[in-house]
Amino acid sequence: MNYLSIEQFPDYKVPGVKHQDFQPYESNGGSIVAIAGNDFAVIAADSRLSSGYTIHTRNGNKLFQLSSNAVLGSTGCWCDTLALTALVKARMQMYEHTHSKTMSTDATAQMLSILMYNRRFFPYYVSNVLAGLNSEGKGVVYSYDPIGHFEKSNSRAGGSAGALLQPVLDNQIGLKNIKLEHIGFPAELTKERAVAIASDAFISATERDIYTGDSVQINIITKSGIEVKELQLRKD
Repeated sequence: MNYLSIEQFPDYKVPGVKHQDFQPYESNGGSIVAIAGNDFAVIAADSRLSSGYTIHTRNGNKLFQLSSNAVLGSTGCWCDTLALTALVKARMQMYEHTHSKTMSTDATAQMLSILMYNRRFFPYYVSNVLAGLNSEGKGVVYSYDPIGHFEKSNSRAGGSAGALLQPVLDNQIGLKNIKLEHIGFPAELTKERAVAIASDAFISATERDIYTGDSVQINIITKSGIEVKELQLRKD
């Protein structure tokens, strides 16, 4: 066979030999919601770790405390999540030993971006959301794509149910597509309302996404420390 002066050879198969495809990535599901306030940040993630229709564990914690004022939420390929978070913690320890102080949340966000960009040709198959307090004590949220590009915002959702959760945050936190004169919203976003919005968003997402469920781990970050709460979800 000759096509554009290039001879094409057929693919010959050896009898009894099977070709095995190697897939380096595996999506283990999971979702994240993060909300930033004036003096706090709330980040939540579900605890279901699954592969297809198989649930590996119902108690997987996808929130990783990096410092006293920063928490990283990571979902996607679980082995990549563990590898990336271990590297981030090691770099933060090196920074602390070298400079005798804890890395700030803004610096942590930049470092995470660099670490992910260094692996851009074989990227970590993860969805990361970093929440914490900046040097001024204000809440911040950073979201990432797999090669390290990040964006700062007041609220962000990621993971398998991110497309379902983000419109809720845009409406309730960003006040998109809503008539404020008809609804009595508080003048300032409080911790209690942020936790309630994150909880309601996960309850709704559990009804639509099979990779999100079981329970939600909620971390409330303030200048006095990190408070941990848990909300039970449906387990089917």
